[in-house]
Amino acid sequence: MKRESVKVAVTGAAGQIGYAILFRLASGEIFGHHTKISLHLLEITPALKALEGVVMELHDCAFPLLDNIIVTDNAETAFDGVNWALLIGSKPRTKGMERGELIRENGPIFTGQGNALNKAAADARVLVVGNPANTNCLIATKNSDLPAERFAAMTRLDQNRAYAQLAQKAGVPVTAVSNVTIWGNHSATQYPDAENAKINGRPAMDVITDHNWLRGEFISVVQKRGAAIIEARGLSSAASAASAALDHVKSMESATPAGHWFSAGVLSDGSYGVAKGLNFSFPLASDGQGGYEIVQGLPLSNFAREKIKLTEAELEEEKAVVADLL
Repeated sequence: MKRESVKVAVTGAAGQIGYAILFRLASGEIFGHHTKISLHLLEITPALKALEGVVMELHDCAFPLLDNIIVTDNAETAFDGVNWALLIGSKPRTKGMERGELIRENGPIFTGQGNALNKAAADARVLVVGNPANTNCLIATKNSDLPAERFAAMTRLDQNRAYAQLAQKAGVPVTAVSNVTIWGNHSATQYPDAENAKINGRPAMDVITDHNWLRGEFISVVQKRGAAIIEARGLSSAASAASAALDHVKSMESATPAGHWFSAGVLSDGSYGVAKGLNFSFPLASDGQGGYEIVQGLPLSNFAREKIKLTEAELEEEKAVVADLL
């Protein structure tokens, strides 16, 4: 999709992911080097001073395409007229906090933001990055007048992680890997699908003959990669999350090549037997105009179906926790 100008809202803009994403947005890398960009930056009030410093740096880069920057702690102001909203900010999980508690803590944030997104442009698209992303996205979807198909939860980071693992195992460049699907929840129950993946156009199961690895370590490494990064660097994955969010935007802004797909959490329409009304990661193909369809007809083994049912059950549980917000 070619645009003369674009307005992009980023929530949690002073955070680590925001810091990693803003300069790439402003550079013209994502929407093209002929598209002017306005950044609408939303933060909680105590973080506005830190955000001022980020804005100083953005100005100091002298990006020729950076047209305007709005800094605010008001969601309606941030989302006014935007074409894209990247919902990064959310309350992090603290030590001893159960996942259900985290969902309840973040629910009101995404209720309010969903409502405020009514101020967005008619063609607005929304990507939820803040965790638990699928259920946060469902809450925002249900509390907005924007069409449900405009909302997605990010599972592109998981897809990218899966690409990297398969490439390393096969001893090939990451560009040789394609057609990896992340099914379900952006959590430790997600199912990264190697059975439908390809390496240099061949089935990954033919190229990598260690099927025990594909059905074991490969899946667990992708599922637990975020925790492994926290263990190693003492901080969560910010740069890779920012990169994945931008990959998602690029995939939605350009038509998906025939026979290929990417992953994102969208409202289930019952495809592959997944319960309707869940925000569930599926294989998607974009029309290049911001619309998409769920890729149909992928074969699923009994092993795959069992994994998909597990992550579906977790999403049903999360939905029940926030039923009063939907």
